[in-house]
Amino acid sequence: MRKQKPKIRITLPDPKFGDTLVTKFVNNMMIGGKKNTSYSIFYKAMDIVQDKVTEESPVDVFKKALVNVTPAVEVKSRRIGGATFQIPTQIYPARKESIGIKALIGAARKRHEKTMGEKLAGEIIAAFKEEGTAYKKKEETHRMAEANKAFSHFRF
Repeated sequence: MRKQKPKIRITLPDPKFGDTLVTKFVNNMMIGGKKNTSYSIFYKAMDIVQDKVTEESPVDVFKKALVNVTPAVEVKSRRIGGATFQIPTQIYPARKESIGIKALIGAARKRHEKTMGEKLAGEIIAAFKEEGTAYKKKEETHRMAEANKAFSHFRF
């Protein structure tokens, strides 16, 4: 093999909750290298989540929401004999996590609340209750994979 696999970077846990998943989420949410701004947005969202969902801790709500928006399969385009097929494939755990995080952030950015903290909190609560844009995106992906199940024998 000519190309080496890239070294897996160690992500440090966040200062408030001590969780590496929170750090990964904040790193994905960050724009222009403003990590402190990203952390403040996330913590503000967690405060709002704690006010609205009292039965569980905000980090548990966040983790459950992330699990709810994480797809198990995805479809990849493959050209075979002049036709393009959408082939359902399994996703590796690291990619699953990445897709779930990006879906949650993207859906939060498109919401119509005033601040990003409120948008993020609203999307996390919606995903926790298995509703909202990010959850619909996951369901859409699963539906496409189910519809194209017949082409799974073309897998790479």
